[in-house]
Amino acid sequence: MTEEEARAAIAADVSRETLERLSAYAALLVKWQKKINLVAPSTIPLMWSRHILDSAQLLQHMPPGANRWLDLGSGGGFPGLVCAAIAHDRHPMLRVSLVESDQRKAAFLREAARQMGLSVMVHGSRIADLPPHAADVVSARALASLSDLCSMAHVHLAPHGICLFQKGARHADEVEIAKGKWHITYDIIPSVTDPDAVVMRIERLRHV
Repeated sequence: MTEEEARAAIAADVSRETLERLSAYAALLVKWQKKINLVAPSTIPLMWSRHILDSAQLLQHMPPGANRWLDLGSGGGFPGLVCAAIAHDRHPMLRVSLVESDQRKAAFLREAARQMGLSVMVHGSRIADLPPHAADVVSARALASLSDLCSMAHVHLAPHGICLFQKGARHADEVEIAKGKWHITYDIIPSVTDPDAVVMRIERLRHV
C-alpha cells in the first residue's frame, strides 16, 4: 500500500476536521522526531501506511458502547492517539488514556493532543504503577510478548473488556506460549496494512 492509498483510505472514512487533526499530528511528529526518537527513522516516509492507517484499523474492533480505552506503551501515539483523534467525532463519549514512561515522549503526546484539541489523559509512568482502569479496551503495539501483554492488561480490564494487540508474523508462537499462563478467547484479524501482521482481539482473559 502506498502513502497516497493509505491517506486516501483514511480520508474516505473520517471527517475533514479529523483528517486535518491527523495531518497536523503527522507534521508535529516529524518535527519532534529530530530531537526524540518517536518512531523508527526508516518509517517516517511511510507515516500514513505504517503508522496512522495501521493504528486506525483498531477502532472497527471496539465493542459497542465502550467508553474507556487504555493504550499501553504509547510511544509516539500509536495506536492510542490516532484512535482518540478519530473517535473525537465518531465516539465522543470515549475516554482515551495513554501510558508512556519516557517523559520526553509523554511530553510529545500531551503537546500533540493539545494541538489536535483532544481531551486524552497521558500517564507519564510505568504501566506497573498505574491504578486499575476498568477499561473496555486495552491496546498495545510493538510493546512486549503476548504473555507479558496479558499480564499488563489483565488488571486494567473491565469485566467484559477486550484487548486489541497488534502482532507480527510470529503471533502463533506467542499464542502457544501465552496459553501456558492464560485462558484466552481470541480472534486473529489480518492487518489492513501488512500481510504478515495481525490484530489480536482477546476476550475473557483470565489466569490459568
